[in-house]
Amino acid sequence: MNETKLNGKTPNITQENINKLMELFPEVATEGKVDIEKLQQLLGEYAEDKPERYNFTWNGKSRALRISQTPSTGTLRPCKDESEQWDTTQNLYIEGDNLEVLKLLQKSYHGKVKMIYIDPPYNTGGDFVYKDDFKDNIKNYKEITGQVDGEGKNLSTNAETSGRYHTDWLNMLYPRLRLARNLLSDDGVIFISIDDHEVDNLKKVLAEIFGEMNFICQFVWAAGRKNDSKLVSISHEYMLCYSKSKSCLTESSTLWREKKLGLDEIYSVYNKLKNKYNHDYNAIQNELKMWFKSLPPNHPAKNHSHYSSVDKRGIYFPDNISWPGGGGPKYEVLHPNTGKPVKIPSRGWMFSSYARMKELIDDDRVHFGADENSVPCTKSYLKDRETSAPYSVFYKDGRASTKRLMSLMGGKVFDNPKDEEIIKSLIEFTGTSEGIVLDFFSGSATTAHSVMQFNAEDEGNRKFIMVQLPEPCDEKSEAFKAGYKNIAEIGKERIRRAGKKIKEEHGDAAENLDIGFKVLKLDNSNIRRWNPDPDDLQTSLEDHLENFVAGRNELDVVYEIMLKYGLDLTYPVEEYEVAGQKVYAIGFGMLMICLGNQITTKVAEGILNLVKKLEPESARVVCRDNGFASDSEKTNVKEIFNLGGIEEFISI
Repeated sequence: MNETKLNGKTPNITQENINKLMELFPEVATEGKVDIEKLQQLLGEYAEDKPERYNFTWNGKSRALRISQTPSTGTLRPCKDESEQWDTTQNLYIEGDNLEVLKLLQKSYHGKVKMIYIDPPYNTGGDFVYKDDFKDNIKNYKEITGQVDGEGKNLSTNAETSGRYHTDWLNMLYPRLRLARNLLSDDGVIFISIDDHEVDNLKKVLAEIFGEMNFICQFVWAAGRKNDSKLVSISHEYMLCYSKSKSCLTESSTLWREKKLGLDEIYSVYNKLKNKYNHDYNAIQNELKMWFKSLPPNHPAKNHSHYSSVDKRGIYFPDNISWPGGGGPKYEVLHPNTGKPVKIPSRGWMFSSYARMKELIDDDRVHFGADENSVPCTKSYLKDRETSAPYSVFYKDGRASTKRLMSLMGGKVFDNPKDEEIIKSLIEFTGTSEGIVLDFFSGSATTAHSVMQFNAEDEGNRKFIMVQLPEPCDEKSEAFKAGYKNIAEIGKERIRRAGKKIKEEHGDAAENLDIGFKVLKLDNSNIRRWNPDPDDLQTSLEDHLENFVAGRNELDVVYEIMLKYGLDLTYPVEEYEVAGQKVYAIGFGMLMICLGNQITTKVAEGILNLVKKLEPESARVVCRDNGFASDSEKTNVKEIFNLGGIEEFISI
């Protein structure tokens, strides 16, 4: 049995990267450090050692890098009262500074996130910039959000008149993106909304963090005309997309494709007509066309009404048969019914030889008109074109999403929300029906709305993690007047209302839809010795006698242990009473926690019986270090766990 003293810090990313480097190049390790000169020699022509080289830098970049690598001793405290479906949901809503939250998620969610979407501040001169504190960012966060008295630190706008206008924004975003990349799976992708103010800088930062070779696309969202400029009406913004590893994305089973909505219904109608008319393709075709005409304009299947021709292979549409760009061959082709030469396309035939054309005609893959006066077409079958690469341009009026949110929330509680339908399209591009979608600039929780909506439509099992700073609402705002004290409250209420509405709209099909979320809130550690006061060591030593911070409960500590040990925060947490002590079983017994003050051998034997009952593949036990009835009991308890097959004993 392994014995571990749980460390209160998040993983040391720098050290982990050094260890990986030493595994690849063991000869560069010198007394536990990296010999840079030797590494350069091994890299040969791939190492850049010239003083003048291409790079992107700014004032404060090194400090921003250090901030991303500094471990956090914070925690996420569970808040059952503000959660929905606490015991069953697989979704998370986290309140806190996203820099610290991303650090805390490193162990539990490293490489597990399928997609990240964020809508960060655009740095337009009116939006806020996080003021990160290198020494104590959690204290800084509490001051910003009014949880403790501070020195007047507030979220501030970043005016263009500032000499550090771009610098402040880059220093805010850079460490967050570095941490976010670690959370993506190898075939995961990130989408970031941005406009002209920072798109160029953002692309350079992303190229550095994700690698130029992993750039996917710069999507354009044409959101409709705006009257906000004296020179040009800027009616679009961007969404930059990078993959964690483009090679893994290409090789994985995931299709980077746009699913065509409405196809199931088309096939259902077609199959009914086949049963009705057997092989009478003309009759099937005529009724299929009539069905398409009867659909309302906004019906999803209406987008595919050109697929209304039918033959023995299925549904198709007559497609262009001419040579791209012109200059193609112009040989003679006879109409199969009239026997006369058909009209040749002005750009020539698509196929370079008549022999190839004859093969396709004989195989019934060319569509002819009623006579020779029309140009033939190739047959493009619906079954062969059910998916297509997504377009790089979205045409969608941004005002529509604002109106939908106002209708849902009963008023204008949030300015300029992102469009849930567009984010749903981005999720759709990833081609997965499950996996985690993360948004660490959650805002009004549009991404959570999109995940629930898409899950309802295709019976998917995607999960969301929303992270939002509880930025106070202006007391003059409509949101504050409606009872929302901060942005996080708006996001949580939107998820509640959207989830209820989606379930009502989809009825029985959404019976098992997960519309819940666990609320967790950023705070300093629950464990006193992980929060020593350097200015009052005497008090810190006295506090060591009592492990936990005043005002914290055992569930707070349980979730901190889960977080520090790298467990999924949505794992079920069950409570049992064993020999008069409360015991928590995490993930059906994979982790057992007892934080009582009288831990005895009877407690240990009871925990072992629970493990046998729950039958996890392996089990670990966590006990409070000063919670044993005596030193001898502690020794005997550890021996019982060792003989009972417990894989690891952990003390805090």
